[in-house]
Amino acid sequence: MTTDTTDTAGPVAHRFRHQLPLLIWLVLVWNLLWGTWSWANLLSGLAVALAVTVLLPLPPVTGGSRLRPLPTLSFLGWFVVDLISSGALVAWQTIRPSGIDRSAIITVQLRTDSDLLLTIVAESLSLVPGSMVIDMDRERRTLALHVLHVRDDADVERQRQSVLTQERRVVRAFGSPAEVAALGTAGRSAA
Repeated sequence: MTTDTTDTAGPVAHRFRHQLPLLIWLVLVWNLLWGTWSWANLLSGLAVALAVTVLLPLPPVTGGSRLRPLPTLSFLGWFVVDLISSGALVAWQTIRPSGIDRSAIITVQLRTDSDLLLTIVAESLSLVPGSMVIDMDRERRTLALHVLHVRDDADVERQRQSVLTQERRVVRAFGSPAEVAALGTAGRSAA
């Protein structure tokens, strides 16, 4: 009776390949926290990173996420534009005499089902001044978002559409071909 070592080596190699970026990141953070580069910091960072990934393993991020250069540049460009314009708007609202009149909490039904893409959408929305994700319902794929300064119901709907536009940009930049196709015609139009 012979044993086939390729069956056991396959999953270990597959797991290591997916853990390698995390290991590199942890070693880099370890060295940045120490403030100086040395062989001792590098080796101790590697030991800590291995201990963390072995003793506290994260579930694998599954899915066929891709990085598409042009949609990623579009996403980043629009993100920077949103940061600047929203930052200026919030600054204006804080110094103007009337201040912030009304704010709103809106819920948005998202179309993507990927944990990674939902996280990117939520984080990119929270980083923009004037909006904050306050709840995410994973099973229902809904985000609850607090937004500053809404004028009327039409403005609330405009905010909701801007969240869906952000989701479309994220899916086009990082989603699998199936996820991009699931957006339908909205996913193929330019954001």
